[in-house]
Amino acid sequence: MLEKIKKPNDVKKLPEKDLPLLADEIRQFLIRSLSKTGGHLGSNLGVIELTIALHRVYNLPEDKIVWDVGHQAYTHKILTGRKEEFDHLRMEGGISGFPRRSESSCDSFDTGHSSTSISCGLGYVKARDLMKQNYSVVSVIGDGAFTGGIAFEALNNLAELKKNYVVVLNDNEMSINKNVGGFSKYLGKIRTSTCYTDIKMGVTSALQKLPRVGENMVDTLRKTKSSIKQLVIPGMFFENMGITYLGPVDGHNISQMIRVLEEAKRFQGPVLVHVITQKGRGYGPALKEPAKFHGTGPYIVKTGQPKKKSGPSYACMLSDVLCEEGKKNKKIVAVTAAMREGTGLAKFAQQAPERFFDVGIAEGHAVTFAAGLALGGLHPVFAVYSSFLQRGFDQLMHDICMQNLPAVFMVDRAGLVGADGKSHQGCFDLSYLSVMPNMTVMAPKNGWELQEMFRFATAAKGPVAIRYPRGAAYTGLEEHRAPLVRGKAEVISRGKSLALLAVGAMVEVAEQVREHFHEKGVEITLVNARFVKPLDGELLRELSADHRYFVTLEENARIGGFGEQVADFVREEKLPVEVAVCAIGDAFVGHGSPDWQRKMLGLDFEAVTQRVEQLLGEDSGRTEAVELPTGE
Repeated sequence: MLEKIKKPNDVKKLPEKDLPLLADEIRQFLIRSLSKTGGHLGSNLGVIELTIALHRVYNLPEDKIVWDVGHQAYTHKILTGRKEEFDHLRMEGGISGFPRRSESSCDSFDTGHSSTSISCGLGYVKARDLMKQNYSVVSVIGDGAFTGGIAFEALNNLAELKKNYVVVLNDNEMSINKNVGGFSKYLGKIRTSTCYTDIKMGVTSALQKLPRVGENMVDTLRKTKSSIKQLVIPGMFFENMGITYLGPVDGHNISQMIRVLEEAKRFQGPVLVHVITQKGRGYGPALKEPAKFHGTGPYIVKTGQPKKKSGPSYACMLSDVLCEEGKKNKKIVAVTAAMREGTGLAKFAQQAPERFFDVGIAEGHAVTFAAGLALGGLHPVFAVYSSFLQRGFDQLMHDICMQNLPAVFMVDRAGLVGADGKSHQGCFDLSYLSVMPNMTVMAPKNGWELQEMFRFATAAKGPVAIRYPRGAAYTGLEEHRAPLVRGKAEVISRGKSLALLAVGAMVEVAEQVREHFHEKGVEITLVNARFVKPLDGELLRELSADHRYFVTLEENARIGGFGEQVADFVREEKLPVEVAVCAIGDAFVGHGSPDWQRKMLGLDFEAVTQRVEQLLGEDSGRTEAVELPTGE
């Protein structure tokens, strides 16, 4: 069946009885393919039948399917003719792991973050009606994404809609971890009350078979259904908002879903179709450990074990020091936005469950919640991915920094994150955090330093953000353990003429460059910045006495980043130094390996070495030109 899918809408040509076989083939294809490339396995295995049903009912690309987060759109990509490109999924030059309009006209919205699909879908509907066009719009959102406030804002907005718009609620009781909160409990009650839907579908099907009068009777039933639902379904949240509720429906029964979606298309006004699915369906390891297989690297199909093992990650280093310091200081509490395992908080959650808080996918709420914890006398630690913390910008500024509250922000996945691509790159945190008064911004060079910074942060009187990269913690330069003093950088080696000023993960690259020149008999200075804010102005003044060049290195946007801050300081102090900034240009960084991304951005060993050689060559009167990466 899968070989017959070459382009959009080919799935409509298959007999309905063969669709379960197609689903099985797609499931096996994904398990095999992702074992080589890695990717979001569990979420995609859970929506195969749902996606097939959507593609049978809707016509792409004319109709619009808006995927929330988008990590579950692999079957959608296969059904729109991209199966052959899965060998290079999430690799440089290959297809993205998320919907991308540049890939296909069937991808209606570039996404990667949670809870946006209803807002976007409603915008499509309003644009459609104003432009007097005639196409359908359906948004697919998970129950985990429903914990994000944006989704409820959109629901409130669409309640008065008079034209058709379908929201599919994909309910698998999971986001990355088990869902939490009142909405999850509400859906749990509905899952146990399937009798209404079973009755309704049976009655509707029977009435529609009656000649002439059947459809009129179905319309009458629709108008009077609210009183029936009030008796059967526990809670009427959606219906009371003016949104027609259909479900719950078995998300792995393709025929049943096709019937429900066809019915939903006929309604005038907003409709919510509640679909029950199983994350990781059809693959034992993913069912057993759904959090592990939410996003995975290459793995062994038979066992599910990773093909490549690495050393302890920065998240693991955080886990250890959090548990250690949490035993000593009972005021330390931990907060996550549905990322307990991913951010290294699971161990602390077991050790001190009463001091661990999972607020769901709600980063803005998490920040202000942390403010309340701090005002109440506790010392909150919010561990969060860099690109997700962007959603809490206003709360960081207004609720934390303006009141100078003692809260710690462990900013994981900072810098280049590789395969997840432009929606997940943590390349802006140094800029948006540095602009906030009272905020201290730090970046460790290795795992040991992250733990020292954590101890520093939990003893601080105001807000502190510590940003660190994805993956295994760097273990080099362990012998350099200068005491941590606020606003003071660490000089790792002292030379003359040129100083490398590196932030966080870029210290490793800078050390390689320094060693390269040392072997050639050229001694340059290497500085581990440690603090991006406040800047170590005293050291910059001192170095300016016998250095002509400062080369700053950071995995962050150039605009507002560490390099620009150094350049501004040098200019304001009128120091006799030229500043060369190695940072990320004014662009979003696409998916690929981190090594490839650094090379393209001019942040790898070769590019930085070229930059230094050019500057040192200019200093000695050398005139030959050296072609340099732009950093764009």
